Amino acid sequence: MFEWLWRRAPAPQAAPAPERKFLAWRSLASPHWPSRDPGAFAREGYARNAVAYRCVRLIAEAAASAPIKVTPEGHPLALLLQRPNPEQTGVELLESFFGHLEVAGNAYLEAAAFDDEPPRELHALRPDRMRVVPGPNGWPIAWEHRAGESVRRFERDPLSERAPILHLKLFHPTDDWYGLSPMEAAAYAIDIHNAGGAWNKALIDNAARPSGALVYSGVGGAERLSEEQFQRIKAELEEAHTGAANAGRPLLLEGGLDWKPMSLTPADMDFIEARHAAAREIALAFGVPPMLLGIPGDNTYSNYREANLAFWRQTALPLAHKAARALEIWLGDRWDEPAALRVDLDAVPALAAEREALWARIGAAAFLSESEKRVLAGIDAAPAP
Repeated sequence: MFEWLWRRAPAPQAAPAPERKFLAWRSLASPHWPSRDPGAFAREGYARNAVAYRCVRLIAEAAASAPIKVTPEGHPLALLLQRPNPEQTGVELLESFFGHLEVAGNAYLEAAAFDDEPPRELHALRPDRMRVVPGPNGWPIAWEHRAGESVRRFERDPLSERAPILHLKLFHPTDDWYGLSPMEAAAYAIDIHNAGGAWNKALIDNAARPSGALVYSGVGGAERLSEEQFQRIKAELEEAHTGAANAGRPLLLEGGLDWKPMSLTPADMDFIEARHAAAREIALAFGVPPMLLGIPGDNTYSNYREANLAFWRQTALPLAHKAARALEIWLGDRWDEPAALRVDLDAVPALAAEREALWARIGAAAFLSESEKRVLAGIDAAPAP
């Protein structure tokens, strides 16, 4: 009986493995949020600081005004850049695009199209609403646009080089997906400049007088004021001696009270120079010569024309070239005939003095032929007779 109970049963023969079909499943990757809030840069830097506001406007308007030449002439891309959507002209779209780039360090363009057709409209998207969705290898596989409860997801086809979103960003050494805003580099200077303005406003609201203290020296043997006297004097100071409307009103002191000013004067704090130094640092972060902003104390350039030329050569034109190259790679091959984009430097008024000097040097070169002179001047060589 026990032998039968403990006897091992024969192992069952393995049934043939059924044919299995595997389904690969991968959850949607979550968006990667930027380390800093672009909305904070727009509110605290652009909207509340006159120097940063003017820097952004100068750069965006200058870069957007540099004409982009599309080759061949009459290409559909040229018409799209002239009228990108029903609400904006091409200059307005690029101005918004460059403005977002300077404020947030990132700028986004959406190409609206049906299926695989060429794009019919271009729209600039707010950076504070955009999120990059990184893939398993670190490269972006999608972008998310959030406006309230509405979420749009722009997927990137891994089998195609065409992306629905153009993401242009400024260099950031420690972030793989987002650019570094000049606002962040100038954050301390902007805070100093804003705090100086707030301090000046508070000083004016306080009758343009520094704060101080009422000192009670004691009268009639009393070493301190009673609670009723203390509250009465405090209420009188707040109601009758604070605010711009009470400027110059005399302070009536009772026996034993003496006014002792406590704070430093603006001259002692070097208040105005501190604000000018902060303004110059903000302009430095954006690449705008302080002379163009009317900030005193900067003699880097001998005259306004030299400062304006440096601004165009070092700040506005590099940004325009970068955008033109990005647009060419992003949109240039969407039509049957590829298109090439470049900034038309001959149409930039700020470079007129440079062109005149170049033409004078080329014209004085007697050893060059007419065709060689035309090539050096950036003009197609004349056809051979």
